[in-house]
Amino acid sequence: MEVQIIKDKIHEIRGHKVMLDFHLAELYETETKRLKEAVRRNISRFPEDFMFELSKEEFENLRTQIASSSFHGGTRYAPFAFTEQGVAMLASVINSSKAIQINIQIVRTFVLLRRYSLNHKDLNQRLALLEQKVDVKFKDIYSALNFLIQEKEQEIKSKERKRIGFKN
Repeated sequence: MEVQIIKDKIHEIRGHKVMLDFHLAELYETETKRLKEAVRRNISRFPEDFMFELSKEEFENLRTQIASSSFHGGTRYAPFAFTEQGVAMLASVINSSKAIQINIQIVRTFVLLRRYSLNHKDLNQRLALLEQKVDVKFKDIYSALNFLIQEKEQEIKSKERKRIGFKN
């Protein structure tokens, strides 16, 4: 399965990167209803840091952010949001070879995103350090340029020639 397909189904909600039940059901090639049934039968395996149910407000906000065919026809219940650990736990709840293979790809995608975000954070820190260094150097350059400009303006004022022509 292509990483981009999975990456597009990962959202950030409540500060966590999560996948929604209907996206997972689509990937597992099962019904969302069956996935939720399996989770509810094994609810003790899904603490709040593994899975949580979206509030109406979160769901409406998400619905406006993503244009997904999964929303057509409407849903009666708010979806479950599964964190990386929750997706891994789904492999023990949904016992099909397809689900296991998809779970492996999903976990790899989460790991890839985490690595990317850490590299991105490192690059941001490097840029900040570079900006600080450059700002210090540019401050010296700016002050030198301002000094030269002021000196030139002073020189021009001192060398002003007498204007000729009609005077009041």
